[in-house]
Amino acid sequence: MCGIVAYLGNQVAQPILIEGLKRLEYRGYDSAGVGLLKNGKLLLSRSVGRISALESMLADHDGETLGIGHTRWATHGGPSEKNAHPHVDFSGKIAVVHNGIIENYATLKKWLISEGCDFKSETDTEVVSNLIGYFYKNVDGSGGKRPSDGQNKFEWAVQRALNEIHGTYGLAIICTDFDNMMIGAKKGSPLILGVGENEYILASDASAIVKHTKQAIYLADNEMVIITSDGFRTKTIDNVVVSKDVKEIEFSLEAIELGGFEHFMLKEIFEQPQCLTTCLGGRLDIKNNRVVLGGIAAQLRELSRTRRVILTACGTAWHACLVGEFLIEQLARIPAETEYASEFRYRNPIIEDGTVVIAVSQSGETADTLAAVEQAKERGATVLGIVNAVGSTIARQTDSGVYLHVGPEIGVASTKAFTAQVAVLAMIAIELGRRRNLSHDETAGYIRELASIPEKIKTVLEQSDHIREIAKANIDRNNWLFLGRGFNYPVALEGALKLKEISYIHAEGLPAAEMKHGPIALITNGMPAVFIATKCSQYHKIIGNIEEVRARGGKTIVVGTEGDENIRNYADYLITVPDVADVLQPMVTVLPLQLLAYHAAVLRGHDVDKPRNLAKSVTVE
Repeated sequence: MCGIVAYLGNQVAQPILIEGLKRLEYRGYDSAGVGLLKNGKLLLSRSVGRISALESMLADHDGETLGIGHTRWATHGGPSEKNAHPHVDFSGKIAVVHNGIIENYATLKKWLISEGCDFKSETDTEVVSNLIGYFYKNVDGSGGKRPSDGQNKFEWAVQRALNEIHGTYGLAIICTDFDNMMIGAKKGSPLILGVGENEYILASDASAIVKHTKQAIYLADNEMVIITSDGFRTKTIDNVVVSKDVKEIEFSLEAIELGGFEHFMLKEIFEQPQCLTTCLGGRLDIKNNRVVLGGIAAQLRELSRTRRVILTACGTAWHACLVGEFLIEQLARIPAETEYASEFRYRNPIIEDGTVVIAVSQSGETADTLAAVEQAKERGATVLGIVNAVGSTIARQTDSGVYLHVGPEIGVASTKAFTAQVAVLAMIAIELGRRRNLSHDETAGYIRELASIPEKIKTVLEQSDHIREIAKANIDRNNWLFLGRGFNYPVALEGALKLKEISYIHAEGLPAAEMKHGPIALITNGMPAVFIATKCSQYHKIIGNIEEVRARGGKTIVVGTEGDENIRNYADYLITVPDVADVLQPMVTVLPLQLLAYHAAVLRGHDVDKPRNLAKSVTVE
C-alpha cells in the first residue's frame, strides 16, 4: 500500500525523493516523510497529508546524495507526524521506511522495551528500526552470532533482524555510521532497484524509477540488496548470495504523465481502445482461427482437459473473474467458480487432481491473492496468473500466465485493467472452447468480434459529455442501484464499486432478478437505478425489472444497444453501446459506468485519483 523510495548517487537526493514520492502517491497519502544522510547526521522531515504538504516545509539541501522517503497508507496508528515514516531507532542511528505489516510486532515491541529501547510512535514499523538498532548496538553480545567475513555490522544487524520478523515488508534502511550505503529488503511487498549510471533508486514500483533509468532488478521474497556508490550485492536474508538479472522497464515516462487529461482515471478510461489493441495484439490469429497465448502455451493442453477452474482475485479483478467464470463455462463447458482471494486463503478449499487456479491482479502484488496462489500451489493445483505488472510477485510465483500489457495504471480506481482482464479471460475461454466443443464458425465469430472491441469502445467514449449531464442530474442522490443479468451482472457489481470508491455515494450491485427478493424495498421516489439492458438473451426479462423500478418511482439510467428504439420507452436517461455478442458485452457496457462514476466524483468535488481511505495496490492484509 505505502510507497517507498531511496536514492544513492551523485545527484542531490531530496528533489529525486520528492519526485519519486509524487509518482508513488497513489499507493498512500495519509502522511509522508524523507530522511537525508550526510557526514554522520540524519536530517528528518515528516508531515501529515499529501506530498505537497511535506514539500512546502522542506529546507533546501544541496549536498546530501543519500536519502529515503515514504508516503503512507495508515495501518498501525492513525495519520500523524509521529506515525509518519521514516522511523528511527532508539539510538538515532538507524532510519527505516517500510511498506507492509509486521505481524509479530507486539511481541517484539514488548521484548525491546524490556531491553531498554524507547518507542515514540504507534506503528509496527518502529519495531523494525529498533530491532535493527538493538542488534547493531549488541553485535558483540548476541548469542554467539557474529558478522561473517566481508559483512559490516550494519548489514549483519539488518539480516539478523529480518530473521526475527514475521509478516510482509519492502524496506529501505540507512545508518548514520555508513553514509555511502543503503540496504533494501523484500518479503511480500514489492521492491525494485533501478540501476543508473553511478546512481541507484530503490522503490516500490517502477514509476519512481523510469525517469532516471530503465534498467532494474526485481527483488524476490526473503532477499536483500546492499547498495554503495561502487555497486550492489544481492543475497537472501540467510546470507546466501544470489545473482539477479538486470531487466528493462517496459513503459516510458510519458505513460505515467497526465498527457493533457485532468485526472489519471479519465486518461486511463480513454486509453482503453489502444490498451485493448495492445493486449490483443499478436494473440488473435484470425487467419488460422485460433488464439495464441505464448505465456500459457505449455499448459493449454492440460487446461483443455481440466475438470474444474477456480478464479481468484480481489475487488475489480474479482468482478473480471466472475465474467471469466461465465465465459469459461459458456464457451469451454468447463465447471468454473470465482473465489474472493481473502476468503479462499483462510478456508479449507477442495482442490482435486485436475484443478486449475487462475489468479488475477493488476499489480501482481495483491497480498490476499498472492496468499491464495501459495495455498493453491501447496495443494497441487496448476496455478496461472493474469497480471499487468511485469516482474511482479504473482507473475513469478505462478506456474505460467498472461500479461495484460496495458501500461501502468495510476488511478486508484481500476479501469483499463478490468477491460484487459476480461479480454484475456475471453481469449482463454475461446481457445479452450475451440479445443473442446466450439465449431469452426463459432470460434471464428468470437475471434473476429473480440478483435472489433477496441473500435467499438471509441463510440462509447464519445458520449462522455452526455454521461456527465446524467451524473449531474443525479449526484444529489446518496443511494443508487446497479442491475444487470447474465454477463452484465458482474458489470453491475463493478459499476456500483466504481461509484462507491470515488464519489462516496452508497451503491449496490445486484443481479436484476434478485431485486424483487428484498432490495426492492430500497426503491424510493427519484432513486437512481442503473440498468444494463442491452440486446441479449435476457433482454425481455430485464425490461420487466425496469418496469418494477419505474412503478415505484425510481429513476432509470439505462445502458442499451445502439439502434434499439424500444428501450427508450423505459429509460429516464439512456446511454447506448454498440451491438456485441452477449459473452463479450462487459468490455463495452462497463465504459458508461466508469464514466458515470468519474463525472459524479468530479462534480461532487472529490479527488478521483486519490479517493479517501484507499490505495492502489493492496499489499497488506
